[in-house]
Amino acid sequence: MNLEQSVETTLDHRKGPRRRGAELERAILMATLEELAERGYSALTMERVAIRARTSKAVLYRRWSGRAELVMDAYKGIGISDADVPDTGSLREDVISLLRQISAKMTTPFGGLLRGLIAEMNRDPEFGRLIRERVHGAGPATIRMLLQRAVERGEVDRSTLDSRRAMVAIDLLRNEFLMFGTPIDDAVIIDIVDQVYLPLVLRPDRAR
Repeated sequence: MNLEQSVETTLDHRKGPRRRGAELERAILMATLEELAERGYSALTMERVAIRARTSKAVLYRRWSGRAELVMDAYKGIGISDADVPDTGSLREDVISLLRQISAKMTTPFGGLLRGLIAEMNRDPEFGRLIRERVHGAGPATIRMLLQRAVERGEVDRSTLDSRRAMVAIDLLRNEFLMFGTPIDDAVIIDIVDQVYLPLVLRPDRAR
């Protein structure tokens, strides 16, 4: 009996309580994150995740086409949710608050996972595509919510919503993390917002 068979026998999902729906999905996504933390994406397999989650590979494949899709869903679950999106009444304070939240996330295992996933992009084209669509896409969705409110307050022109300028603050924060690690000094966040982001996105009559 090889190691995989030995572990699978020990963690035979048929011997535990039967789980369904959201409970089972949470167990699978948590198992995925644990495998990523221990082994990295290159060594992650659907079989290992199934073993850790006390379920079967067939259950995983009914929900996800492969490990790239599974990892993206697991990663998304520990990111910034809509409930965390600030609403202070000021674009400046909203963006500073959001960048602080993201910076705090980077100091947790989330940051290590992000660094590892980005490193895999060039090794796995399909995985790279998903990262660009989902990880990169999550930032614009959040910033768009802040900018939409700013448009309604008259701080920002509507054309900014779909422009490259919209994403600059998060891009710069991510680059700071990848180049220098954590913790990211709060002065850096304020500098990104005041010296770069606001001059790019605010209407001229609202800029400082």
